[in-house]
Amino acid sequence: MRTRTLLLWLLAALLYLGLARIAELDLHRLLVGLPKMGGWVLRAWPPDFSEFPQLLRRAGETIAMATLGSTFGAILAAPLCIFAARNVSPDGWIYWPARSLLNLLRGIDSFVFALLFVVAVGLGPFAGVIGVALHSAGTIAKLWSETIETSEPGPLEAAAMTAASRIKLISFAILPDALPSLASIALYTWEFNLRSSTVLGLVGAGGIGQELKNAVDLLDFPRVAAILLVILTMVTIIDQLSARVRRSLL
Repeated sequence: MRTRTLLLWLLAALLYLGLARIAELDLHRLLVGLPKMGGWVLRAWPPDFSEFPQLLRRAGETIAMATLGSTFGAILAAPLCIFAARNVSPDGWIYWPARSLLNLLRGIDSFVFALLFVVAVGLGPFAGVIGVALHSAGTIAKLWSETIETSEPGPLEAAAMTAASRIKLISFAILPDALPSLASIALYTWEFNLRSSTVLGLVGAGGIGQELKNAVDLLDFPRVAAILLVILTMVTIIDQLSARVRRSLL
């Protein structure tokens, strides 16, 4: 047993050494680069809020992308989660295709979706909304389907004995108990999407990430500091609001 444990530790060490080599980890480069970063931090003070209205407008775009994308994602997730929940899926043959679709949507990040849809719809937050919506649909539907699968079977079995339709089974046997958890998942996804949407501007999807990219490209560090402070304030407020609503639901 002890030999087996040592062998597992050795294999784990070899694995991480291989991963470190692939990732090109280099502590020397880090130590050399840290003073340079420290110089950038010093040059970033004080933050430049001379174009604060523009930053607020861009922050509004980010909030709009996250909110609309999360909402559309939840709408898409509603039917998908039914197909992907084993205990309420209409037919066995549709369960695995639905699961595969969710894995596809979850496996492609909203950043990648936004990059693809910038080509289709052009630069701007619209591409970001689509990217957030598609990725969120997979994430929300996956979590919702798992919540439905772990719901108490008693009410569902009792409703099934009355020959109720599938819509009635879901509406009256599952939703009353599961709704707070489903709403909490949707709110958490919105909260996460707000943070991830701050970088969608790097691919031309608008939002405050666009301003951040422009400022970094121009080495305008005081403006970078101002943008980061706006992002931090925006994310903190949304996190607190979302957490308060989620606590009231559970």
